Amino acid sequence: MPALIEDTYAEAFRGLYSMIMVTAKNRKWLDHAVNCATGYASSTIGCGCEAGVDVYVSEKNTPDSRPGAILQFWTPCWGKDAVKALEKELIGRIGQCILTTPTTRVFDATPQGKKLAVGRKLGFYGDGFQRDESRYGRVMVVIPTMSGSFLVEVELGYDEGVMGGNLWFMASSIDSALDAVEKAVEAISKVEGVVTPFPGGVCASGSKTGSRYSFLKASTHERYCPTLKGELKESDVPDGVEAITEVVINGVSEDKVKDAMLSGIKASSDVNALVKISAGNYGGRLGKYKIRLRD
Repeated sequence: MPALIEDTYAEAFRGLYSMIMVTAKNRKWLDHAVNCATGYASSTIGCGCEAGVDVYVSEKNTPDSRPGAILQFWTPCWGKDAVKALEKELIGRIGQCILTTPTTRVFDATPQGKKLAVGRKLGFYGDGFQRDESRYGRVMVVIPTMSGSFLVEVELGYDEGVMGGNLWFMASSIDSALDAVEKAVEAISKVEGVVTPFPGGVCASGSKTGSRYSFLKASTHERYCPTLKGELKESDVPDGVEAITEVVINGVSEDKVKDAMLSGIKASSDVNALVKISAGNYGGRLGKYKIRLRD
């Protein structure tokens, strides 16, 4: 019997994203660059940005005819420094993680939007020996390095999208909760234009805003912790539920996030011992997007 889909909504919010294409000599070095550049980027609760792989690209569809991957980097549209925060993350992650990986190159992959002079600023690492060249139909900064030359497009784009789409999988065991969320993540990975930034696409520790400790801006969602059900006066854990897993989705548009959520629901709803599919929201205090599951 399919799991109950709760009559609720996922509350999402505005974010800024940049999409870049990374290429390398082969998949081995591409994966090293991708894993490093998207590391420690699961949630802006504690990380500088949220990041993940959108899609891998074959040699036939990259500017330099080498294996590639399109990555997304995200910062929330909270405050006046969102653009600066995104630029800082791009410079740091490309400079420290991709430039340092042998044979890599970086191209702009944001479909539209404004531009940031990330490549130009990274060029200063060349210590005056960097130069601009027209290659692969792009204007690239060529930075000499000990292993050859690192190429990065002069400007990288950014645009506004949607952060924080999510699904919760409530199951009678941790194995079933994992089975459901893994199936959802696999289905969502086939939707272009979205990323699931948590480890393996899965969040084991869904949070609420605020805390009893003034120095924390978020903390564990105790009313949804199965281990606390017997200790709290009020618990929102359904009877028979022993574990809850979550997938968080960022996408270039609200429609893309909806497509991803629908794919996740369809892929997981028949998992054995999955009791309910739900979502996290904060009563409209976090973001303007309310994506209803039953829609």
